[in-house]
Amino acid sequence: MLSATRRGARLARRLTVAHLADWGRPHGAAEQIVAEFAANAVTHGLVPGRDFRLGLTLRADGSVRVEVTDARGDRLPVAAVPGAGAESGRGLLLVAALADRWGVTPGPVPCKTVWAAIGTP
Repeated sequence: MLSATRRGARLARRLTVAHLADWGRPHGAAEQIVAEFAANAVTHGLVPGRDFRLGLTLRADGSVRVEVTDARGDRLPVAAVPGAGAESGRGLLLVAALADRWGVTPGPVPCKTVWAAIGTP
């Protein structure tokens, strides 16, 4: 569990890089995806006093699955094209470009898990 703060989001990114280095896997895409998911957990998934969870899985086929679980299952992420003058809203478009697949798994109530698969054959 990581604190739902900017510091917790930064730690999630650093832990991702460290684990992938230990596994001998490239970390660039995973680092960016975790940065986005963790920032969203801190910004949009925040419930005071609740943390968020980072999950990293190295699968037998060499692919990596990243997961971030936060306490706001009622706020589901949507990858939408922001307006021309918008200063935010492009993060999930970046995730879609970097991941082979990504999605949201609801529950357990009141939580949700946002996940991405990277390097799937």
